[in-house]
Amino acid sequence: MENVLTLVAPQGALEDGLVASVTEALKRLGVEVSPPDWLSEGEACDISFAGPDLQSARESAQATMGGAAVDFFAQHTENRRKKILIADMDSTIVTTETLDELAAHAGRGPEIAAITKRSMLGEIDFTEAVYARVAMLAGLEISAFDETLAGVRLSPGAETLVRTMTADGAYAALVSGGFENFTGPVAVLAGFNEHRANRFEVEGGRLTGRVIKPVLGPGAKLDVLQEMVSKRGLALSQALAIGDGANDVPMIRAAGLGIAYRGKPVARAAADVRIDHTELTTALFVQGYRRSDFAPKP
Repeated sequence: MENVLTLVAPQGALEDGLVASVTEALKRLGVEVSPPDWLSEGEACDISFAGPDLQSARESAQATMGGAAVDFFAQHTENRRKKILIADMDSTIVTTETLDELAAHAGRGPEIAAITKRSMLGEIDFTEAVYARVAMLAGLEISAFDETLAGVRLSPGAETLVRTMTADGAYAALVSGGFENFTGPVAVLAGFNEHRANRFEVEGGRLTGRVIKPVLGPGAKLDVLQEMVSKRGLALSQALAIGDGANDVPMIRAAGLGIAYRGKPVARAAADVRIDHTELTTALFVQGYRRSDFAPKP
């Protein structure tokens, strides 16, 4: 079969009856459909089919599932597993916005969080938002980095996603509009091969309120993706890009598999896959990995 529809729900919540209903809905489109192949019992399954167009399959599945808490994606089976993973950090690989958390130590948390929200929604220019937020942190002691890092947590499934793909030969980069003080430790924790981010200017152990140029923004994320693909003699179709905000849109659109994780509307509109109900391991199921394939944590 040249096409596959993948259904993923929280562990134990994907019911046989729902899978059967979706299978029958595909058959009613007049196409050949294979029996469900469970990638993880009660959690994820593939339904392979021959034609019709993928959009019809997606619409049929969505209509059948109604409001069920299931993430799904229809795609061609060729070139399904990706060789490049490029991921945003804040609110994607980690659960929070690290700059907002850092701002709390400067007593500017709500003000900076408001700018972050508008930037991620695409309401204001990303670079200008970076300058404005960092300016509010002038004078903050660098000891606040460690205090902020102590509260940073990986999103559910983040480490499994990264380590499983790299164990299978993929190259993984954490590329953030945030700052290296956070991407470095997070990249090590999750198992990325490299990280790219912005840099604070520091003098005398305190932030000056300025950013070392150039600012890594939406265009730079796309540049990193294209660089990674070119260096390895790959095509953009062999890359997976995942993020949640407006600054992730260019790389999400360009990658062969673009994923919005708990995405803002602008990121959701740009993505092939929307992970709204499940963990980041859904990005593995969509590529055809079975739970038994998942790399163990070191």
